[in-house]
Amino acid sequence: MKNRSVQHDNWATPQKFYEELDAEFHFDFDPCPLHATFNGLAVEWGQRNFINPPYSRTLKEAFVGKAVLESRLGKLCVMLLPVSTSTALFHDWIKPNAKEIRFIRGRLNFLANGVENEKYKSGQMDSMIVIFN
Repeated sequence: MKNRSVQHDNWATPQKFYEELDAEFHFDFDPCPLHATFNGLAVEWGQRNFINPPYSRTLKEAFVGKAVLESRLGKLCVMLLPVSTSTALFHDWIKPNAKEIRFIRGRLNFLANGVENEKYKSGQMDSMIVIFN
């Protein structure tokens, strides 16, 4: 039996969920693709970005900060994030800068490492979509 409590940052966005967001926002860039061969914090972002950052604290905070800065340059940044409304990140960066916050009903089924047979029944935290624009 596999250990389901293993912590890592490689969680693929559920495809159908991504497609629904893409149909609404028409993304042209993802700075955090699964198994990226580039540093999404060091490259120029597109005009319409989908960001499902690594959920480790340091990387998540860095990508939220970068999304806020990119949005100030006129770029759309749509982030899929774990709900954590008691944190400084939420109160100091997300809440004051977000155009919109959507709380997802139920928990998303993420794919560990993007591998179908490693699908968990649900994510370990609730999720939200944060739109910076």
